[in-house]
Amino acid sequence: MSDRRLQVFHAVARLLSFTKAAEVLHMTQPAVTFQIRQLEDQFDTRLFDRTHNRVSLTEAGQIVFEYAEKIFELYGEMENAIREMTDDISGSLTIGASTTISEYMLPALLGDFKSKNVDVRLRLRVSNTEGIVSMVENNVIDLGVVEGPVTNKNLLVEVCRSDELVAIVPPGHELAALEKVSTRELMKYPFICREEGSGTREVTIDYMQNQGVDKHALNGCLELGSPEAVKGAVEAGMGLAIVSSASIVKELKLGSLVSIPLEPALSRDFSFVRQRQKFKVPAMEELLEFARNYCKRATAVSDE
Repeated sequence: MSDRRLQVFHAVARLLSFTKAAEVLHMTQPAVTFQIRQLEDQFDTRLFDRTHNRVSLTEAGQIVFEYAEKIFELYGEMENAIREMTDDISGSLTIGASTTISEYMLPALLGDFKSKNVDVRLRLRVSNTEGIVSMVENNVIDLGVVEGPVTNKNLLVEVCRSDELVAIVPPGHELAALEKVSTRELMKYPFICREEGSGTREVTIDYMQNQGVDKHALNGCLELGSPEAVKGAVEAGMGLAIVSSASIVKELKLGSLVSIPLEPALSRDFSFVRQRQKFKVPAMEELLEFARNYCKRATAVSDE
């Protein structure tokens, strides 16, 4: 990657937040601030206005941002052209995945891929869907795999597979014997949900609102930061939850949780997200084709 200071500047300029940029870049906020100050010293002008707890680009900052966009695009094209010429499936790829996917889908996929492509170095970063999309936008990762909708039209989004969401309750719960359950019935009990920015949370809230549940009814839900924490809380009898069916295979076998299909059914897509100029990297193409086939096999098994 070209000048690290420019990469940091680009992240802050896109997000208009030093805090969010630090999270996306996996840096401390003081380190982000230091990089920006170095760049401002180089240009001998301020690139950001920081007033009333808000960050905005100065006129000079807007110019730098526009050129940074072009620089990163050209840099990506250069890398891709060289790799395409050599047709070498090697190098390193950084994959980002939202929490559910990283825990229940990617380990087997990446393990199989690595065994067949030993010269490709893989790195994995985990965040919620919002964080992964930001990393793709800022070229921090090569490929994102997310579980929620992606609204950025400048990114390539490719659906991998469909994932059913179900309600979970502890064994012995009065709803456990139901063949299907509505959201109105679920909301009679304490509800457990994921944190802000989670794809599972976003899909669940949209679904409930479409079923006529007041969004304010979820304000009092217990928010937890991972699927494992949500499942543990349900097992402990702290409430009910809606989760990915892919995340509860072990618990259903052990009998520690009971799943109930929703009425009407709820599903969402797992999707690959990437920058347009990243597409022709040989290692990326190989990984995408491998992942597509993996998803097809997983879908076929779930349909049996």
